[in-house]
Amino acid sequence: MNFDVIVLGSGPGGYVAAIRASQLGMKVGIVEKAELGGVCLNWGCIPTKALLKSAQVYHYLKNAGNYGISIEGNANADLEAMVKRSREIAGNMSKGVQFLLKKNKIEVIQGFGKIKPGKVVEVKSIDGEVKELKANHIIIATGARSKELPNLKQDGKKIIGYRNALSLSKKPESMVIVGSGAIGSEFAYFYNSIGTKVTLVEFMPNIVPLEDEEVSKQLARSFKKSGIKVMTNSTVEKVDIEGEKCNVTINSKKGEEITQADVVLSAVGITSNIKDIGLEETGIKTENDKITVDEFYKTNVEGYYAIGDVTPGPALAHVASAEGIACVEKIAGHNPNPINYNNIPCCTYCTPEVASVGYTEKAAIEAGYEVKVGKFPYTASGKASASGNRDGLVKAVFNKTNDELLGLHMVGDNVTEMVAEGVVARKLKSTAQDIIKSIHPHPTMSEAIMEAAACTHNEAIHI
Repeated sequence: MNFDVIVLGSGPGGYVAAIRASQLGMKVGIVEKAELGGVCLNWGCIPTKALLKSAQVYHYLKNAGNYGISIEGNANADLEAMVKRSREIAGNMSKGVQFLLKKNKIEVIQGFGKIKPGKVVEVKSIDGEVKELKANHIIIATGARSKELPNLKQDGKKIIGYRNALSLSKKPESMVIVGSGAIGSEFAYFYNSIGTKVTLVEFMPNIVPLEDEEVSKQLARSFKKSGIKVMTNSTVEKVDIEGEKCNVTINSKKGEEITQADVVLSAVGITSNIKDIGLEETGIKTENDKITVDEFYKTNVEGYYAIGDVTPGPALAHVASAEGIACVEKIAGHNPNPINYNNIPCCTYCTPEVASVGYTEKAAIEAGYEVKVGKFPYTASGKASASGNRDGLVKAVFNKTNDELLGLHMVGDNVTEMVAEGVVARKLKSTAQDIIKSIHPHPTMSEAIMEAAACTHNEAIHI
């Protein structure tokens, strides 16, 4: 079987690359060992958002009185039903990817793919049948899985990863979550919302440690107010699972303490899926668990490429998709621009949400910029007050020399929908004045971006 392009993996990098290649007139095959759509669609981005929406609806029902609504009886969180809805949504999305691949005449080959020298992919199906595919170009998009630490070996029952957290049949009474990045913070919010006693443990001084410090501190305040125990500058030393509950030894500034929990969720990061896929035999270089690529995702071996979580860039679905498009457009002889990795939006979908793009204030100063910073609190936002959640902050960082937007950092309701304004503004090298003079609709939370920009020119109206 001969193709112009073969893609290993059908996640948001793989299936997008395959479709774009087909649009450009190439004959494309895609190899997938599990569900179409990859981890993001089946066990990550989409099903977690479905669970988070269920948690949000439950929160509204419990607090309906605050909105002038009287509900007889108690609202109950049915975790099994929430998970069922989440899995159905993921299943429908996977069928959607199947439809898109068929529509674009992409051949799907089920099985485990392994690259070989000479631009060959060997595919072993679930029943043991082996076939060889040849292509002019092979794109590795095999993604990543939950990282395991030596002292946090996952057994799928008491010490779990994100996949298990998405499909628990019974609500834990208590949970320790190790790691407060996007995965850890989202599950902390979800399980706390449905009544689980949650302890969130973070090694760094702040939760969501890659975010601007003020944003991190605001989220920590919101989490604590909602009943989550937040422990920063802390490490989980060991977990004893011999008894009915987990005995979790946590080392913090206050010393060592033992916390009991029904479940420990390890959310300490991911590991690239590059084992046993033929990299060594093919001679493809790797470094620090990542495949080495150039700015258009070529490996050191002609005809082999890699995109998404197996490469050194941010492990985000939208990054993988953008890399896939740039990769195949370059293969097709087009002239795409290299991706600007300092203009990638990052989103965390807990409540309140977190979203950011570009330089934090600290990073901008370290990069040599003289900065001016504008901040607008959600307490001054009419839409936030009307919506019932005034926990939030918009912080905009500008270059003092030329007024250009360097970074946008937000925490609060709807900020994951608002951050694209910052991405486009940075792409176009927009200034604070550009944002100030662009009329924002009222009442919206997006007005806070305009007001934050106005703060840097002493023109803010509502604070």
